[in-house]
Amino acid sequence: MIAEYELVTPLSDDDVKKLKVRDIVYINGIIYTARDLAHIRIKDYLEEGKELPVDFRGAVIFHAGPAVRKRNGEWEITGIGPTTSYRMEPFSDIIFSKLGVKALIGKGRMGEKTLENLKRYGGVFLIAPPGCSAIIVESVEEVLSSFWLDLGVPEAIWVLKVRRFGPLIVAIDSHGNSIFNEVEENVMKALNEIRFAMKG
Repeated sequence: MIAEYELVTPLSDDDVKKLKVRDIVYINGIIYTARDLAHIRIKDYLEEGKELPVDFRGAVIFHAGPAVRKRNGEWEITGIGPTTSYRMEPFSDIIFSKLGVKALIGKGRMGEKTLENLKRYGGVFLIAPPGCSAIIVESVEEVLSSFWLDLGVPEAIWVLKVRRFGPLIVAIDSHGNSIFNEVEENVMKALNEIRFAMKG
């Protein structure tokens, strides 16, 4: 049975454990955007012993590069949609083991490395349906700050205050379940049934 949850950041272990694949989630509080270059810099900072600009414990990271503008001296998000999350797969270990992140938001599949880290450290991967930018941008109440703008606006870390950010779908939960693996298994099962029927 699909459940719906409204969660407040920072997320706790209990928040994460109750989520199951296909559940619907809305996020309230603070989320952080981070794409390829931000992940690379995070890795470099950790290896060099440098302090990161934010505390990611219990955090939600959104794989996105927002469109922004300044109005009356304040940053404003004009559009924000998910980018392909699989590119961040190589950073899965440090995101969960070193930073203590509890949830990732993105689009597309993430692999077995992420699945194992979500299970080991307690986290979830949430997918934001592609093409939903016009809807979810309305959930952004305020841009609180930004870091590493030298990487470019889309690649910087943006700290966003959100209210009912979503709807998001649990694609990989903390119990080792993956909607992607389930779909793949169902497809292979159907193909095998077709092959068997054709032989008959």
